[in-house]
Amino acid sequence: MAIAVECVVDCQARLGEGACWDVADRALWWVDIKAGQIHRFDPETGDDASFDWGEPVACLARRDAGGLIVGAASGVHLFDPETGVRDLLADPEAGMVGNRFNDGTTDPQGRFWAGTMRDDGSPPERRGRFYRIDADHDVTSWFDPVFTSNGLAFSPDGSVMYFADTNRDVRTIWACDYDLDTGTPSGQRPFFDTRQLAGRPDGATVDADGCYWMAGFGGWQVVRITPDGRVDRIIEMPVERPTKVMFGGADLATLYVTSMGDGLAGDAAQPQAGGLFAITGLATGGLPQARFFG
Repeated sequence: MAIAVECVVDCQARLGEGACWDVADRALWWVDIKAGQIHRFDPETGDDASFDWGEPVACLARRDAGGLIVGAASGVHLFDPETGVRDLLADPEAGMVGNRFNDGTTDPQGRFWAGTMRDDGSPPERRGRFYRIDADHDVTSWFDPVFTSNGLAFSPDGSVMYFADTNRDVRTIWACDYDLDTGTPSGQRPFFDTRQLAGRPDGATVDADGCYWMAGFGGWQVVRITPDGRVDRIIEMPVERPTKVMFGGADLATLYVTSMGDGLAGDAAQPQAGGLFAITGLATGGLPQARFFG
């Protein structure tokens, strides 16, 4: 089967991100950070519903108790899209004016991991952190500060955790050992330096074979990296700034890709910038994403 890249939602999102496939919903949840919107895409009908959040909203996961856990400018919230009710769970950076949450995902046990970044202009500063939110809603900070937190993903057995810094002077992906019972990472080490690629490391996921897929921001590409840190495959994209990849679909064999459209309106070379894309024919599939257990 030939690889095909299709724009399934041509919406010109300002900054599409946060894609998360929920097996039970059979839907892809994603966000437009700058527009402050949460989206729910149903591939069976092609319908893309949206929910206004009212501020930058960056990452999310389905919640086992119903609704979503959401990382936004004002902290981490629990949100019911059906009623619009949201409750602030934690705001660990309340004193960090200009910071917001960015990339996030659940580990295989249902803990929610999410990182932050400065979002109020230049110069860039290392004031982004990674946080683990447990089922009891306890929040713990991990790792040294970064510029732009990104690339969170876990190996199929949960023994390896990945994360990245998208900053153009860093553009590195790290791996660490992960204790799935306690949610404790250790042994941080460089996994892949993306300066050998056209794009910088943005949102990521891991497939059933244990390979790490990253959106190559600024490089018109999506990249697959083997567990031993070798580039295995590069998929050329019709947009310059892909932002997040996530496997979904009935068989978890479709790779969905969000993208950034802000500042690219009218660019004839990429008229679908900001769209949601689906890549098929990859001959590999993804892993079910655990719901947040809190």
